[in-house]
Amino acid sequence: HIEGLSGASAGAVNAVALAHGYASAGKQDPREAARASLARIWGQIMAMGSLGSFQRQLATLLWGGLPAEFAPTNIISQTFSGMFSPYQSNPLDINPLRSLLEREIDFEAIARPGGPKVFVSATHVNTGKAVVFSGKRLTVQAVMASACLPMLFRAVEIDGEHYWDGGYSVNPAMTPLIDQCNSADLVLVQINPLKHEKTPQTAHEIVDRVNELTFNASLLTQMRAIEFINRLLADGWLNSARCKSVLLHRIDGGKEIQSYPASSKTSTDSAMIQELFELGQRACRHWLASHFETLGTRSTINISRDYLDDTRLPNFKPGPADPSPSQPQAQPDQAMPAPPRKRGFRSLMNSLFRRRKK
Repeated sequence: HIEGLSGASAGAVNAVALAHGYASAGKQDPREAARASLARIWGQIMAMGSLGSFQRQLATLLWGGLPAEFAPTNIISQTFSGMFSPYQSNPLDINPLRSLLEREIDFEAIARPGGPKVFVSATHVNTGKAVVFSGKRLTVQAVMASACLPMLFRAVEIDGEHYWDGGYSVNPAMTPLIDQCNSADLVLVQINPLKHEKTPQTAHEIVDRVNELTFNASLLTQMRAIEFINRLLADGWLNSARCKSVLLHRIDGGKEIQSYPASSKTSTDSAMIQELFELGQRACRHWLASHFETLGTRSTINISRDYLDDTRLPNFKPGPADPSPSQPQAQPDQAMPAPPRKRGFRSLMNSLFRRRKK
């Protein structure tokens, strides 16, 4: 059973498409209706991009099969994209995705109780803070805001405030799933690779990797926070009646996903999207076969290995020939004084509370 869905950018489109299938299933199996809704949405997106795909293939042939980053057509488009903002190049704010979502998604049905809760995140342009839309606030404008790439589309206005792609601030938002859902299991569908086998060297590879790092940054921060709370709960520092331990799981494309550069996320090539559908299905079948029985019992992600970094300075222990100048030398018949006892977290907090009370 899926209790909640959270997504940013294209993940927001997936979330509302899935939830629409559940909400409009009627007597049909809601899971089949959700799959059909996803297939219908992306089928129409592929249809919208078919002409552009043909033009790109023709340009590649005309320019002798050069890689995309070196094709003169791409260089020209990149040059002009830096010269003109979407307020100049797209003054009417034309975005075919908006009309598609208005036609296909029943947002009022999604907001009604009974189906999965949906949380869509966007980035507030003026403050850079993440904003989560759900319930009656989840509208077509909220999804458009979540998927608004600032160099392609004008900022989306909602209630007098302007928003950009949610991936810049939180990708995806995990806190609503923890706070608003009862389930302890959280399954992450990861499309940005955590690591690459080789260091990027071409300009195109560097830009792609920078984009991946940017959109992964908020995920790493959230993972660190979840791991920290889980550890405090396990050690008894937090009250389990007020906080719950989160069981984390991940479905990803493995090494296969690395063959798709970050720039492919703006492509609507039908063959590529169909390949991604099949890749996602294979990855999900593999995860179900390997980890389904662990739901409700334990995490299947090694957070420390995959998401945590160590920002502490390494401990320096001077050897006999390299004494620390700030530490007096012990005489042969004189023992060094014992170091001061480290204060525990609870002792430190109690001391702070006593000081505040005084």
